[in-house]
Amino acid sequence: MIALLRIPLLLLFGASVLAGCKSADRVMFQTPSHRLSSQLPPLEITVDNGPMAFTEGALPEDPLRVFRQEVGQNLMEAADSSRYGYVKLLVKEAEVTRTGRFFQGVQMVTMMVPSLLGLPIEYYRTNVQAEVQILNAQNEVIGTYAGAGRSKVRVAMYHGYSQANAPRLADMQALRLALDQIRPQLEASADTLRQQLLAAGPLQPDAMETDTSSGL
Repeated sequence: MIALLRIPLLLLFGASVLAGCKSADRVMFQTPSHRLSSQLPPLEITVDNGPMAFTEGALPEDPLRVFRQEVGQNLMEAADSSRYGYVKLLVKEAEVTRTGRFFQGVQMVTMMVPSLLGLPIEYYRTNVQAEVQILNAQNEVIGTYAGAGRSKVRVAMYHGYSQANAPRLADMQALRLALDQIRPQLEASADTLRQQLLAAGPLQPDAMETDTSSGL
């Protein structure tokens, strides 16, 4: 009898998790406001997803969206028709782990009742190593800055996220934390970077067309 009841209870649990978890959309792409004291001139924004392209969480366009928001809100002055080089994000490492098998065992033994009370099902953790490079109009690297981020996202009802959204959110939170480490490094170099970028002059139109054609 208990075995027969387990299947509908599991189905009910799955539906309730989807309905009862927090929304990830509101936090996925929130960008903190910490503008550089000396804004960089307009730059072409490029992203190399690296190993993050193969995690189960992030969509291909997610790192670019996060980085565009970071650059536009915090690093760069308002863009016009000219670009004075490139700002490039490179994801060097992206390692994802799932923890909480003990919790899953408890859930199965108790027919998922603890989940309805808010007990976590599992955790997604992402470790990210990222670099931001600044290149002038001659495609010369004039600054490289590294940061690391480690996220922990809970899969649970009420105070957690769904299993569909948790891995994606974990990836983006880890990337955001890496960018948070990089921003103060850019702040320390902002005046020098700005002078070097302006001294090298703007990108030539043919270079900008090549970047546009490659989807960057």
